[in-house]
Amino acid sequence: MPRYLISFENGAMDHIPEEDIPEVGKAAHAVVQEAKDAGVLRFAGGFDYAAGMEHAVVGTDGLVMDGPYPESKELIGGVLIVSVPTREEALTWAAKIAAACRCAQDVRTFMDDPDLIE
Repeated sequence: MPRYLISFENGAMDHIPEEDIPEVGKAAHAVVQEAKDAGVLRFAGGFDYAAGMEHAVVGTDGLVMDGPYPESKELIGGVLIVSVPTREEALTWAAKIAAACRCAQDVRTFMDDPDLIE
């Protein structure tokens, strides 16, 4: 079954007032639980670079460059990976998480590689 990465950029939730964060977290957890109950959840998690979460880039030569790099728009703020039959279903889950997290979601399809699936 196809797998989809649903994600948002680091900083995408910065517009949310501090007092609303617990409500947003509760709503996001409810969507993740719904995906879990539906049997489509493969993974979910978020990143908090401000709290000291480590970020590194490892080059092809093995050189490690420690981050985070706040100027990078490529940092991911959070992810949800679902396994659903159609892109439309993935978009439905993305809409649910977008409403819960109050920010737009990026949806990408994983390449199908049967040798990498458990």
